[in-house]
Amino acid sequence: MSFDYEQDFDNINFRENPEKYRVGRGEQGVLLVEPYKSEILPHWRFKTQEIARESSEKIYQLFQSYKENDDFIGMDMARKFIQMGYTRARRYANYKGGKKYDEDGHVNKRQIDEEKAESARIFEEKWKIIRTDKKYLEKKKDHQKNFG
Repeated sequence: MSFDYEQDFDNINFRENPEKYRVGRGEQGVLLVEPYKSEILPHWRFKTQEIARESSEKIYQLFQSYKENDDFIGMDMARKFIQMGYTRARRYANYKGGKKYDEDGHVNKRQIDEEKAESARIFEEKWKIIRTDKKYLEKKKDHQKNFG
């Protein structure tokens, strides 16, 4: 099921209303779902390898905390931020300033930034761990079965 962008995100606390959350694909809704966005976003950074390592570790700790509290939405949102750390760092690794397209809509030439590529790799490691976590996968399946 797709992420539901029609909801009134300004007035929904998804911790109190987990039935309204839809997993969606990839990173859908990562910057909309509260209170998780406010809990995770301040830790999301990838400018350097050191910053990416600290960021991915902190977000992974949040994932573990949500897991301990049986909070699937928190787990899924942490997964989305980790995934987004990978995809955004990869974008900046491939294209100067993260700009894939020029003003005319043509793809810019790739200019590999090794620092950002390593940042992406750091996030990718955590993403692989999370997306294969047995409890996460069980909770995801249950949530989708019960709420779509």
